[in-house]
Amino acid sequence: MLRRAAALALLTALALPVAAKEAPRRVVSMNLCTDQIAMQLAAPGQLHSVSWIARDPRSSAMAEEALAYPANHGRAEEIWLMKPDLVLSGTFTARASVEMLKRLGTRVVEVPPAYSLDDIPDRIRTIGAALGREAEARAMIARFEARLTALRAEVGHRPSAAIYYANGYTTGDRTLAGEILITAGFDNIAGDTMGGHLPLELLAMADPDAIITGTPYPGASRSEEVLAHPVVEALRARAASRAVTDSDWICGTPYVLKAIDDLAAFRKGLE
Repeated sequence: MLRRAAALALLTALALPVAAKEAPRRVVSMNLCTDQIAMQLAAPGQLHSVSWIARDPRSSAMAEEALAYPANHGRAEEIWLMKPDLVLSGTFTARASVEMLKRLGTRVVEVPPAYSLDDIPDRIRTIGAALGREAEARAMIARFEARLTALRAEVGHRPSAAIYYANGYTTGDRTLAGEILITAGFDNIAGDTMGGHLPLELLAMADPDAIITGTPYPGASRSEEVLAHPVVEALRARAASRAVTDSDWICGTPYVLKAIDDLAAFRKGLE
């Protein structure tokens, strides 16, 4: 009897670290994309701070919601002084700060960017697990996948489109932006690529039915001068042109569904 009781006590002791693991109570996010998923998943009072860029409506789809949280600038010193028990970071975010926080003993969960629509549920799942909000993450994923399935309906005619950004940069089908374009019912002239620089000559020869550009930033930028080039202006005069809301496209969050919906409405307007 005594031996059985000792064995039971040992098993209980071994199980304690797993059972006693609690959800973090003070979370700091230092990446725009983890900011937005965390704001949607975190329990009340659990998320303490988000990155400063989460407040910028040009980049963040949740700029207004971000105002409810103190902003951080990704510096190790300021984040450590916030005394978080969990830091959410991107895999390319402020590497020096991330490594310093790890050396100081702070738990850091690094979340890679979403490179496709299929990556988004995994990113939600990762952050939900880190926050101890698995049920909420599963519910968000279910809503996302159901809506995405509805948006992926067959399209009879697919107009051609070019995504054209500053410095003449474009993105192909093997990117999140490219998949948004395809799902909305367009054919991307960049094709099955990651993208890259698209010379004006090739853009003119492709003669797309639509040109999708980003919203210009305030002030003057030499990188954006190409968007006002006479060749681009001539193409815009013949084709439909649309300046997209970049904040819905930048991160792999459920807000990409709004980007798809808006582009699909634009396509239907062309028809």
